[in-house]
Amino acid sequence: MTNSFLFIAFIYLSVTISVVFTIYRFVSDRYSYSSYSSQFLESRALFWGSVPWHYGIIIILLLHIFALIIPGAYRWLLVGSRIELFESIGLGFAFLSFVGLIVLAIRRLSDSKVNVVSFATDWLLLFLFLLQVGSGIYIALTYRWGSLWYLNTIVPWIWSLLSFAPDNSYVVALPMIVKLHILNAFFLIALFPFTRLVHIISAPIPYLWRPYQIARWYK
Repeated sequence: MTNSFLFIAFIYLSVTISVVFTIYRFVSDRYSYSSYSSQFLESRALFWGSVPWHYGIIIILLLHIFALIIPGAYRWLLVGSRIELFESIGLGFAFLSFVGLIVLAIRRLSDSKVNVVSFATDWLLLFLFLLQVGSGIYIALTYRWGSLWYLNTIVPWIWSLLSFAPDNSYVVALPMIVKLHILNAFFLIALFPFTRLVHIISAPIPYLWRPYQIARWYK
């Protein structure tokens, strides 16, 4: 019963909340689609934290998506040393994003001006992202060749959810840390419309190279 709730009901609920409230926020207050930049308060640490974090996590997400949507990915990874290369790249970018998060967390803690304009959701996101990336690194180091078992467990489970024929048997036997990694990811998805994460969809492509948006704080 618990597994059915966590890996079926909770997943659908998280995605539903994210989609419904993201649309609602856009319709009711589209000008809130911003990351509320604090660059004008302090920019040096922001640069060294934001750049590694954003580029690291983007590559990690793309690697996850690649394994999810590319037919024959399992056979492709078994050719030559592709699995070693694939996982080395993933682990490298995971460390890069983790270092970026640490810098951003220290920046918010150590700079009083930035701390004052930090919302509770900012701290929650930092904690959840640290947990997500940290658990991902731990899994990669502890349970080797995760790309292969990911393709045989989590990928078919996700496709069962997408086809509305959910089958949680693929994931119930996974280690607890892997389950935590999965559930935390969907918790982040549920929080998406209530945080600054919505800025991702305001300009998803130009965001990668445009300058920071500088917002003036009046509160």
